[in-house]
Amino acid sequence: MNKLYQIVVLPIVFLAGSINNYALAQSAVQQRTKQVENNLTEFLQTNDSGPKNLQQRMKHYKVNGLSIAVIKNYKIDWAKAYGIADTVSKTPVTNKTLFQVASISKSLNAVGVMKLFKSRHLDLLADINTYLTSWKFPYDSLSKGKKINTAHLLSHTAGLNVSGFGGYERGTSLPSVTQILNGEQPANTAAVRSVFEPGLRQQYSGGGVTITQLMLTDLSKDPYEKYMADQVLKPMGMLNSTFAQPPLGLKPGVLAAGYDVAGKEVKGKSHVYPEQAAAGLWTNPTDLAKYIIETQLAYEGRSAKVLDQPTTRLRLTPYMNADAALGVFIENHGGLKYFGHGGANEGFRSSYYGSLEGGNGLVIMLNSDNGEIIQELINSIATVYDFKGLNKIKKIKLADVSETDLDSYLGDYQLTPKLLLSITRQGKHIYAQATGQARLEAFPETKFKFFFKVIHATMEFVKDDQGKVTKMLFTQGPTIEAKKL
Repeated sequence: MNKLYQIVVLPIVFLAGSINNYALAQSAVQQRTKQVENNLTEFLQTNDSGPKNLQQRMKHYKVNGLSIAVIKNYKIDWAKAYGIADTVSKTPVTNKTLFQVASISKSLNAVGVMKLFKSRHLDLLADINTYLTSWKFPYDSLSKGKKINTAHLLSHTAGLNVSGFGGYERGTSLPSVTQILNGEQPANTAAVRSVFEPGLRQQYSGGGVTITQLMLTDLSKDPYEKYMADQVLKPMGMLNSTFAQPPLGLKPGVLAAGYDVAGKEVKGKSHVYPEQAAAGLWTNPTDLAKYIIETQLAYEGRSAKVLDQPTTRLRLTPYMNADAALGVFIENHGGLKYFGHGGANEGFRSSYYGSLEGGNGLVIMLNSDNGEIIQELINSIATVYDFKGLNKIKKIKLADVSETDLDSYLGDYQLTPKLLLSITRQGKHIYAQATGQARLEAFPETKFKFFFKVIHATMEFVKDDQGKVTKMLFTQGPTIEAKKL
């Protein structure tokens, strides 16, 4: 009887212990999730900056919907959705909501190309016209007699133009891939051609990636979305994702609608991208995290669902430059390396990172043209999880500028013939407002130079010999000399 009692009770005690451990683990995950949600930090931090709440920042940036996945030790630690996927139907974002991830498509496309080349014993360094059959790249004098190879295309070192694509409104005529490459109607972008010799330097080219899309279909004889689904997405477990443009046969409410920076819906809810390899993937953070984890495991030789270890390591090795590998960018933070990519389609923004070692990573997707919140979230996740190097906060101590100096800066400045920048102030706070745009607060880095938190721009006021402000140097990429009116 005692033996029977022991046989029955011991498993129950063990099970209770397992439940308790599971509950503790879940509690720890919930604590980390809550910390991430309440620890968003601006890219530029000033004296008065402090942690911010995710919901507050979504409202601040007019982001309707957002979805996150965090990877820890080769597993999804948590995935969570926030806000609204479609404001008309009031459909909430869930972990299954699909977003357009734009240029992140290039990472998965590179996996598909590498798999095909590996299985067919094709040469990544051979002239691309060796494998293109339905169209040939028209070399001209700008390529200086040098041939473009597939590695060039995947690493943006082919010397080609057409950095990105705007997509097409739903219901309009869509161009074929060859029409896109030739810049022929109804394509809305220029022909993909050389602007300098291949291998000279890196220049981002979605046009070059679109050539790999045609190469893949020429070689496989399959429609692009079918090849990618069968050979890449399904083997990785990305069963909810698709390269179909537009996606068909999905349940209502699965696709997020896209919105501009003011929160206005994109016409038709989203654009269509026949440039599938460069911009066409619909997915969610949970599915994309599976790609990241499989890449990490394959890199260490612990899995080979699509690519083996040597091929994965080759894909993650920068080619002819410091950071652009094949379909991914590599960041090196003191020896700790990450692979990743960002995405920006009409109405959508996204980003992902995966560590080359240790099995850590993150995925963020939102249905807004305003991607400022992404780095704030990355800062928060990196802080909570100690993902070294990903927290990119820049701390700036604000200068003390007298009200007399502030008053001397007020007025209108001529940025372009049709664009004025008006400078006003309230108390010791100074604001800039461009014609037809929102008013933005500017913060003093020095007595004369101010920066913005919500755009990457600076303005520097210039005085003449008599101490009168005569112009402003406005820098947002290039510098514009704006005369004071």
